[in-house]
Amino acid sequence: MMTNFILAPIFIHMITAILLLFFWQKVKAQKIISIIGNIVAFAASIMLFSAAQDNFLIVNAGGWEAPFGITFVADSLSVIMVLLTSLVSLTVGIYSTVALNISRIKFGYFFIFHFLIMGLMGVFLTGDIFNLYVWFEVVIISSFVLLTLGGKKMQMEGAVKYVTMNMLASVIFLTAIGILYGITGTLNMADLAVKITKVENKGLVSVTALLFFAGFGIKSAVFPLYFWLPSSYHTPPSAIAAIFGGLLTKMGIYAMIRVFTLIFRPDEFILNVFIVIAIMTMITGALGTINKRSIRRMMSYLIVCHIGYLIAGMGIYTELAFVGLIFYLIHDMIVKSNLLMITGVIQKIRETIDMQRLGGLYKDYPKLSLLIAIVLFSLVGIPPLSGFWPKIYLFSEAFKAGEYVLLGTIIFASFITLFVVARMWSEVFWKESPKPLTDEIDQFSKLNFMSKFALIFPITILTFVSLYIGFGAETIINLASKTATELMNPSMYIDAVLNGNISK
Repeated sequence: MMTNFILAPIFIHMITAILLLFFWQKVKAQKIISIIGNIVAFAASIMLFSAAQDNFLIVNAGGWEAPFGITFVADSLSVIMVLLTSLVSLTVGIYSTVALNISRIKFGYFFIFHFLIMGLMGVFLTGDIFNLYVWFEVVIISSFVLLTLGGKKMQMEGAVKYVTMNMLASVIFLTAIGILYGITGTLNMADLAVKITKVENKGLVSVTALLFFAGFGIKSAVFPLYFWLPSSYHTPPSAIAAIFGGLLTKMGIYAMIRVFTLIFRPDEFILNVFIVIAIMTMITGALGTINKRSIRRMMSYLIVCHIGYLIAGMGIYTELAFVGLIFYLIHDMIVKSNLLMITGVIQKIRETIDMQRLGGLYKDYPKLSLLIAIVLFSLVGIPPLSGFWPKIYLFSEAFKAGEYVLLGTIIFASFITLFVVARMWSEVFWKESPKPLTDEIDQFSKLNFMSKFALIFPITILTFVSLYIGFGAETIINLASKTATELMNPSMYIDAVLNGNISK
């Protein structure tokens, strides 16, 4: 049955990882197995996405009915996340076959890569709060290994900050789960949504909600505990950074959306907390970009800044605000992954990503530069590209809600994004190169056709996806609207899991 197909994306990546263990030192075989695994997982994700349009898909592990067993649920939000993760995994997987050196592949890069993606799939599909924690830990362990792969000093320094903050987040998350189980006696998310309303100690419920927000907030890199992200995301190779920047912070946002639409319906105080944190995250992220010379460091702060947009949607907490939130989430996962892969290509061409040492890229590579320009325009939100439409919803809903400081901050962060991207374009593409491009510098030109294809094809695919999101905005808006309706009416999810009424 199609319901049992929910677990396919998880199992495909698990099986791929296991197969890779048998080819540990065979680099070519690892590349082929990884690409095949990603293609199969992407096809399975498309099927799952299609199947979940009209019904909730539910699997109760071991045949134990909810709320007693571990439940897996595919609703609109989870299948969107699974599909986008599969797409990013496929493109970054192809890109990695050339972007990663042989020594890192022999250290087990592809094995850990698929293990991490398996964990992400588990996060998006589980319907059990403790199981969510378990999948979080799978992702954190895998990401720590990827971050330290190769063992360079800068990587190790970044990894220490990364793992320290994520361990703190995990402790807070686990503490919150313990309190939640103590006051409700259940771990099933749908059952928690029912029983949490019957808890008389509302103060304890609010404290537990804030603990969840703190745990997920650290993992999402919100103010004030965001510093680990720009300190670590610039250290690994571009392929690893693309997975981190595009997917890992969004895992925390997904968990936040799930918990605060299903289990905890935030009161005015918690919504105000969301709004204050969103404002500070946008401001600190935006200001952090201004003096950065490294493209990767600048992108790291932009990741932080744009997480603030997503928290802002939660703070406004209207159905249309969630439409903007979901739309921006879709846009951001694609664009950030793409931009971080692009930094790797720039580094292969110039041996650096320091903007003061770059220049002349448009003159030397005009077609590639135009492709990159589309991605940068999408990031900024130039109409009618993908970053434009969700901001319209966030602007409108912030204005309607009377959140004028929040509205002003979103506009400020958008202008800073425009400023730093325009400066990057001027420094990297328009100005004359500080030194001539020679064969000794330009490693990209030395690559054979297939290697160049493996680097440029994934970037091209994600660029066209960004164009589709922008020019096909009506389709994305309809999808985001349907998802927002489900999130704002959690009774549909609860009824499907506890009573088997799966029709949407």
